[in-house]
Amino acid sequence: MPVRVLGIDPGLTRCGVGVVDVSGNRSATLVDVTVLRSDPGLALERRLLLISDGIEDMLDRHQPAFVAIERVFAQHNVSTVMGTAQISGVALMLAARRGLPVSLHTPSEVKAAITGYGSADKKQVGTMVARILGLAEIPKPADAADALALAICHAWRTGASGGTLPTAASLAPGAQTPAQKAWLAAERSAAASVPPRSLKR
Repeated sequence: MPVRVLGIDPGLTRCGVGVVDVSGNRSATLVDVTVLRSDPGLALERRLLLISDGIEDMLDRHQPAFVAIERVFAQHNVSTVMGTAQISGVALMLAARRGLPVSLHTPSEVKAAITGYGSADKKQVGTMVARILGLAEIPKPADAADALALAICHAWRTGASGGTLPTAASLAPGAQTPAQKAWLAAERSAAASVPPRSLKR
């Protein structure tokens, strides 16, 4: 039975929220995706409320089993990272209120899981998200594609969708589905491209 994951690409001006159903063979289906926006001219508390209401609506309407959020990382632009951290906190609180398990994934982890390359650019990620979900076009803006990538990444990296994680016995030629092979390759790439400390919560 497919598992439903809600991915959040946090941002104060634009916040991507995507929902996917992922099966045990790693195949994924789009459920919904949106980009929540708040006007920079509004007071901070109003902006937080707007994004919070949007995330809450997606949680209530789609009832995910898991929530995946992009891990906040240091940037030169302090105001940008502050807004990202604030929205991450809002999302964590909303998930906790519903008793939903949350995982944080770094951008490199997501890129590696989706494309097999931890330094892929946004176009490459968007292209692979569209391919995985069987979409005719790349979800736009990039925040939408990133949110969907987070949700897919969570299911693939953690085995949340119920599929069997790769074992030595499963590595024999022909023993894996194409999706499982792509997932395993991404896992190997992630292990090589992500600093160990970034995997810690």
